[in-house]
Parts: sequence; structure tokens; C-alpha cells
Amino acid sequence: MKIGGLQKVSLIDFPGKIACVLFTQGCNFRCQFCHNESLVLPGKFENLMDEQEIFKFLNSKKGKIEGMVISGGEPTVHNDLGDFLKKIKALGFSIKLDTNGSKPEILNNLYKANLLDYVAMDIKHKFDRYTEITNTMVDIESIKRSVDLIKNSGVDYEFRTTFVPIFHSSYDVKSIILQLSGSKRFVIQEFVPEHAMNKKLNNDESIFSHRNSIVLDDVVNFGKSHIGEVKVRRAT
Repeated sequence: MKIGGLQKVSLIDFPGKIACVLFTQGCNFRCQFCHNESLVLPGKFENLMDEQEIFKFLNSKKGKIEGMVISGGEPTVHNDLGDFLKKIKALGFSIKLDTNGSKPEILNNLYKANLLDYVAMDIKHKFDRYTEITNTMVDIESIKRSVDLIKNSGVDYEFRTTFVPIFHSSYDVKSIILQLSGSKRFVIQEFVPEHAMNKKLNNDESIFSHRNSIVLDDVVNFGKSHIGEVKVRRAT
């Protein structure tokens, strides 16, 4: 595993659990509004953490934290992800996976091995705008297969979309909700501009305008008719 960083404690990243967050290095998407470019762009990569250091930390935290969030970057680009998660499970920790859903075959293998306790999949935009938004030729059928896998897995989950006003309208987010109709949970995340990969977004104060709050409230009300739980995760 290429491990780019570790947040030693989080009360918000794994619903219902005290967790740590591990960040893998490398991603197959190039989203303009991504705020983790040091984990995505090879030219920005920082020194890797030693895997043994991670397990030493986990052993010291037994009984103090309950789970680990595997985030990125994109964790499923790593061929040894399954082996790594087995080691975490063997220590008694729950696992949450953050993924862009581009590799449903990897996701399916993790489900079959009973390695996942919660999955959060980022839905970048309407399916017909994925290539534009991610700056990548995306196999949309793979994205759709991951959505279906997650919905039918029996494992707790959420779908989530980062709302960036210059890329997403209320119509767009409502269209995403319709694509996810029948899902358990959908989270709309407010965009934090300071560290966006597209530097033109870094100082866009309009992102936090009162108008955007009205738009998001409207979208939430719309979503309640199609998805079990819809909420906004506010920027802090």
C-alpha cells in the first residue's frame, strides 16, 4: 500500500464510530475541485508512511478507537488493498472505505471477503458529465455497477456529492438524486475552496453565499421523496 498520511483520530468521518483516517496515495481521476492534490498528482506526492508504522499505531489504540477510514486519493487503485484490510480486520477494527466507484470488481471482492463495514461513494456529477468533471475517460457502466453493488450489499453506506456552484446547479443535484433513487442515504457536501486542484477556485467566496444555502435546502426537500435520508454536510 502507498500510504500518504494518517489522521490519528476523527469523530466525524466514520458515522457512529471514533476512528482514524488513512490516506492512500494515487488516484485515477483528476477532478478540478479535489482538495487532496498531494495524494493525487505524482509531482505533489510527499514521502510515504511505512505500513509497519500504521500497524504499530493501531495496536496502541485498541480499545480507544473503533475503526479506520480508508480514503485517498483512490484506495481501489492499489492491488494489495484487500490484503491490507484483512490485517486491519484481524486487529478487530471496523473499516469504512471512501471510493470514487471506478473499480466495481475490487469493491465486489472486498464485499465478498466481508472486509467492509461502511462505504462512502463519491458521485461526481450526472453520469453524462463524468468525463468532463473528472478530466478522465470514465467507464460510466463501472460507476453504475458500483452504485448497484453498494445499494444491494447489505453493508451500511452513503453516496455523496460535493456541491461546487460553478459546476453543479440545483437541477444537476436533483438529477443525481434521481439516478440514485431508492438509495439509503445521500449527502451533499459543501465545497471548501482553499486547496482545490484548480487554483482559480481557491478564493471563490461566492461558494459560501446565502443563495447556495437556499439551493441546498431546496435540493434536500426534493431528495426526501426519492432517497431514505438526504442531508447537507456543511463546511467547517
